[in-house]
Amino acid sequence: MPLAVTGDIIRTSPAGVGAFNVIQLEHATAIVAGAEALGVPVVLQISENCVRYHGALEPVALASLAIARRAAVPVAVHLDHATDRALVEEAVELGIRSVMFDASALPDEENVAATASVAAWCHERGAWVEAELGEVGGKDGVHAPGARTKPHEAVDYVARTGVDALAVAVGSSHAMTTKDAVLDLDLIAELRAAVPVPLVLHGSSGVPDDTLRAAVRQGMKKINISTHLNKAFTGAIRDHLAHDTKVVDPRKYMRSGRDAVTREVTHLLGVLGG
Repeated sequence: MPLAVTGDIIRTSPAGVGAFNVIQLEHATAIVAGAEALGVPVVLQISENCVRYHGALEPVALASLAIARRAAVPVAVHLDHATDRALVEEAVELGIRSVMFDASALPDEENVAATASVAAWCHERGAWVEAELGEVGGKDGVHAPGARTKPHEAVDYVARTGVDALAVAVGSSHAMTTKDAVLDLDLIAELRAAVPVPLVLHGSSGVPDDTLRAAVRQGMKKINISTHLNKAFTGAIRDHLAHDTKVVDPRKYMRSGRDAVTREVTHLLGVLGG
């Protein structure tokens, strides 16, 4: 199947679109298998931290692109939370048609200028751009649960930068291992009514299923999930090793982790589609 573009998936999907972070090959194949089980599209996300872990973007990007092309459902590959413009440019040149440029740590005017420049460069090359104007919650002080996006500021930011999607702060937080985040659903509805581009929910691992369903109903379109899958992957491997202390072949215990991720992706895509 031809490689999908995140923006096209969002525009054509009546439900919330699941965007799941890739750590290594097992994550990518598990995420696609989970989407294929339901017959729905999905987004594979590669973060700047993932690139740092692998030492380079190209190996994990090309592997993810290959997996996406072989999938039985539409799969997009997306660069997530890139703070380095050079990384964005490399990703687009490698064939990734969807990026999230994160200049939220910069002062507002610098954020706008940097994001507008990146968006223009990407649009010239047919790439779709997501960004955020301020705090979303959790990473190094940039993202805190108490942060909230103001609708009028969001509208102004989108107009000045020309981005295709906006990550908004509505109560979620990155890297949560418990599902007790409380979202401001009324604010989501206000943002959806005011902002002319799709809204993105970051830090969705900590959001309960019923709240995710409500957030999609109120207007969230792209739902980013990472930590929850890592927790499932690690838990399954830990259980396998605890019950088979003599195993040395990583294929045997990593399959347990991969299968756990597939199950969680299928479940979560069902939640977002409900």
